[in-house]
Amino acid sequence: MQQMQPAGPPSPSPSCSSTSDCFPLIKHRSAAECGSETSAEPEKHEVRAEYTWRGGFAWDGSPKQFNWHPVLMVTGLIVLYGNGAVLYRVPLTWGQNKLPWKLLHAAVMLLALVLSVVGLCAVFDFHNAKNTPNLYSLHSWIGIAATALFAMQWVLGLAVFLVPCSPISLRKLLKPVHVWFGGSILSLSIVACISGINEKLFFALKTNTSGTQPYSKLPPEAVLGNTLGVLIVAFGLVVLKILSNPIWQRPDSRPEDTAYTEDVSEPKQSLPCLSVCSTQVSSVMWTARYLKIVHSVQ
Repeated sequence: MQQMQPAGPPSPSPSCSSTSDCFPLIKHRSAAECGSETSAEPEKHEVRAEYTWRGGFAWDGSPKQFNWHPVLMVTGLIVLYGNGAVLYRVPLTWGQNKLPWKLLHAAVMLLALVLSVVGLCAVFDFHNAKNTPNLYSLHSWIGIAATALFAMQWVLGLAVFLVPCSPISLRKLLKPVHVWFGGSILSLSIVACISGINEKLFFALKTNTSGTQPYSKLPPEAVLGNTLGVLIVAFGLVVLKILSNPIWQRPDSRPEDTAYTEDVSEPKQSLPCLSVCSTQVSSVMWTARYLKIVHSVQ
């Protein structure tokens, strides 16, 4: 039988270099409390997530569908509308046939109107999917007013300035009104776009929203939105300046164009001269005839 050894003092355990080596739970807890590199990783992911804005585009009632609204409205009511408004003021179009430029003007404006309507459909459909009320903000009122006036302006311009049977007197009467409404619609569009951008930034960049910084901290998305608003205002001011400057107006170069400013006073002034001359000629002829008759009688 194997002899049992007497029980001696317990063998010493491996020495612990630190308290955290003997108690691993304390090690994990202290790492989380002391803010190690592991705890900093979520903050890095949050910073990276801030540079991925709004997730793209879709048409499924999600927030991605709403992203179509600002893109289409700015493209339609600002970019295309502004370029279409100054189309007649480009010197390249001066001295040429006006009808092709009229058709191009109408086509650009129609494309701008279609994009604006699609942009409104996108936001209305998104609000209905989320049970959000429509047309409750000042931004929505101004945007709807600008789009409605734009539609009426396009229909009236088509009927008056593009249909050949429209009388010239009506064109002369409505041309200043058409130009004034064009500038007014552009002004309303600028106000609607910058107010919409500001409203979206206030809604999206909140303090309690996870993964984003508040608007007051001016994150990169806020800088982009503010810069876009400044560029919209600058572009609108340039367009309005071109529309209001008489130097940039298209000179009348064709007979059908000069019908708007035709001076009809000269023919009226020449009529008395013609009548006087004809009267004098007839008087001379009758006098000569009378003298001939008298001479023959004698």
